[in-house]
Amino acid sequence: MELIAERGYRRTSLAAVAERAGLTQQGLLHHFPTKDLLLVGVLETRDRWDLASAAAAAGTRHTDTLAQLVDYNATRPGLVRTYTVLAADSVTEDHPAREFFETRFRVVRAAMAEVLRTECGDTLPGGLTPERAAPLLAAVMDGLQLQWLLDPEAVEMPAAFRDFLALLGCGQGRGDGSGEERADEAAEGPGEGSGDGSGEG
Repeated sequence: MELIAERGYRRTSLAAVAERAGLTQQGLLHHFPTKDLLLVGVLETRDRWDLASAAAAAGTRHTDTLAQLVDYNATRPGLVRTYTVLAADSVTEDHPAREFFETRFRVVRAAMAEVLRTECGDTLPGGLTPERAAPLLAAVMDGLQLQWLLDPEAVEMPAAFRDFLALLGCGQGRGDGSGEERADEAAEGPGEGSGDGSGEG
C-alpha cells in the first residue's frame, strides 16, 4: 500500500510490488492474477485489520470503537496516506477501486448508524437520526485524516474526533467527560435550531 501511495495506482507495476514484498512476480501473480485484484485485496485486508484492532481495543462495538480506530490510524501515517490517495482516485472514471469504495461507504454508513442507534437511540441529542448523522461521522473521520496528513502539528486527529463525538452527544469527548455533559445538557433542553436536525437536506 505504501508503494501505491508513493507512486499512485496507475504508475505502480506488479513487478515493483513483488520486489517490495520480497516475492517474485510469478509468486505474486499466483495470489493476485491482476493488479486490480491486488488493489482490492489489499484494501479489504486493511479493513479487516482495522475492525479487528479497534474492536479488540474497545471491547465492544460503539463510538469508543471508532475512537480507538482513529487512535490506531494516528500511529500509521503510511497506510492512512495510501487509503486517502486511493479513496480520492476512486472517484475517477473506470478506477478499479471505485466499486470497492462505493460498497465500503454504504456498509460504513449503515454500520455507523447502527452504532449511533445502539448508543444514542433513535434520535441523537441534537435532533438528527442515526441515518442522517452517519454520513457526517464518516466524513469527519476521512476529513480529519486528510488534514492530519497535511499538517500533523496543527491537527490532533484523535482529540478532534472525540470533540466531534461530544458535539453529537455520544462518546466521551477528549476524555474529561465533556461528551456526557454535553449530551445531558442537550437532553434537558436543546438550543435554538437543533430540534429538527436541519441544516442540509
